[in-house]
Amino acid sequence: MGNNTRSRGFTLVTAVVATMAISSCSAFMPKSTSRSSAVRSLSDTATDGFTSDGAKTQIGNDSFLNEDLMARAQNGPGVVNKEKLKIGIVGAGLAGMIAAMDLADAGHQVEMFELRPFVGGKVSSWQDKDDNHIEMGLHVFFGCYYNLFGIMKRTGGFDKNLRIKDHVHTFVNDGGKLGALDFRFPIGAPISGLAAFAATEQLGIEDKFHNAVRLGTSPIVRALVDFDGGMDMVRELDDITFTEWFTQLGGKRGSLDRMWDPIAYALGFLDCDTISARAMLTIFMLFAIRTEASVLRMLDGSPQTGLHDPIIKYLEDRDVKINLSSPCRELVHDLDPETGLPTRVRGIKIGAKNVYHEFDTVICALDVPGIKKVLPKSFRQYDMFDKIYELETVPIATVQVRFDGWVTELNDDARMMDISGDQSDGRGGGIDNLLYSADTEFSCFADLAVTSPGEYYKEGEGSLIQAVFDARATKRSQEQLVEDCIAQLHKVFPSSSKLNCTWSSVVKLGQSLYREAPGQDKFRPKQATPISNFFLAGSYTYQDYLDSMEGATRSGLMVADEVIARADGPNGLKAMSVKLQAEAKAEKESSVEKEPEKEKTLFFAAEAA
Repeated sequence: MGNNTRSRGFTLVTAVVATMAISSCSAFMPKSTSRSSAVRSLSDTATDGFTSDGAKTQIGNDSFLNEDLMARAQNGPGVVNKEKLKIGIVGAGLAGMIAAMDLADAGHQVEMFELRPFVGGKVSSWQDKDDNHIEMGLHVFFGCYYNLFGIMKRTGGFDKNLRIKDHVHTFVNDGGKLGALDFRFPIGAPISGLAAFAATEQLGIEDKFHNAVRLGTSPIVRALVDFDGGMDMVRELDDITFTEWFTQLGGKRGSLDRMWDPIAYALGFLDCDTISARAMLTIFMLFAIRTEASVLRMLDGSPQTGLHDPIIKYLEDRDVKINLSSPCRELVHDLDPETGLPTRVRGIKIGAKNVYHEFDTVICALDVPGIKKVLPKSFRQYDMFDKIYELETVPIATVQVRFDGWVTELNDDARMMDISGDQSDGRGGGIDNLLYSADTEFSCFADLAVTSPGEYYKEGEGSLIQAVFDARATKRSQEQLVEDCIAQLHKVFPSSSKLNCTWSSVVKLGQSLYREAPGQDKFRPKQATPISNFFLAGSYTYQDYLDSMEGATRSGLMVADEVIARADGPNGLKAMSVKLQAEAKAEKESSVEKEPEKEKTLFFAAEAA
């Protein structure tokens, strides 16, 4: 496309977007800025059932724009309970570890139990025998991860362990053609977003036009003048797919295939025909309102080193005990003798020998398949627990392939083959950013030797591509996945066919994120449960963000706030625990007293018998 044609296309689409936005804003403008006391925002009702003010700040429309959440996560709970609880946490993923941070700072005795030989849950990483760092998934930090950034500042990892990327979302297409959403614009959101969509090479003029029409009539535009109203509209769209929403008023298939599908796969490993409109529009809403929301960061090295190790040190400094390779075998609990309903969790049994650990409070900080395995059958009598079994998950496969040159170096054969000298600290050839593609089976990928060189670059080696395959490919063998990954890389980077693969790894997760399909959101449980001393955490639990690192962080902070709010007082968790332990002791002593005295038998009579 020539410069004049490109300029006319940009101007036309920008004009359409601006016109639609202005007219839509006028239509959506509230007649009064005050909210009627008789009408509650959907986000207001979402806070029902939460006790702590801290948990409530993580829920509802205000939480999306609340930059103070970063300070809260950085500074800790800001309270030390009068009573000291003995707390057991099942699961040492992000949610569990972050909950442990706050609970330890609030003065409680915390012990954690993790099934795997390493922490991190779905954000885990480890080293093989040759010191290659292996991951599950590809972990990117969006600029709106306010809570997680606060945690990283609290543990000292934010400034030194994250690398900020250019404010561009890059699409790599067949033949090495690039498209982009380039948010680098003198004026921030929403203008930078309008400019990015209008100028993108990923769509033709016709698709840009229809894209502009659909986005111009979306809840995103309403949110610019009435954020509560816009977000409430988004919440009501959980029962339809993004494709259904997008095509209702002008959106076309071309936009879905070439741009929205890669983004949907990157967010939830589902295409637009499957993912909930609510899930997609929640992210776009943040991009439209906050300039920094679409800025990407990646760790300088592995998640273990850059994210988990600082948290582990923080916990160990506060005497939190982390037990690895320690699966929970049973939640030991009491039942109401009349109703048969669970009333209290007394403790947990751990490992092959079912070692019993008693606690005042138990938190299960697991993923969806984990919590389904751990919950006793009796718990499903409560609707909250029973709904968990309605949550579905998606499979993924993470493929890592290392080459003897730079795969993502475009149109420069000499640079592609140059792996001489020290090319650490991001100096290697290639694209230093997250990459999307509509022409490969991996939803998103990156050259970790460039984007996260601290532990992924090896001197004398080239690119380390990490690609995440979704359900379309996970049933294939590991060998076939590696072959397919290399072949598809050659499609989008044709010159890379001259390179050789020197190492590869495949990690499959049959059940990864919970499936962000229509109708799933209503099954997500809150952190406090009908069993007063039993709590849940994990990114699948109820919080307004997606199943992500930020979602896990939010849930960990929320469950800690809920426990802290309930710990003290005559009816608090500690008082209840002491009372029930005393009752159990008295009952045991009473049963011993009532036991009839055994008849004494003469020694010689026993011998004769």
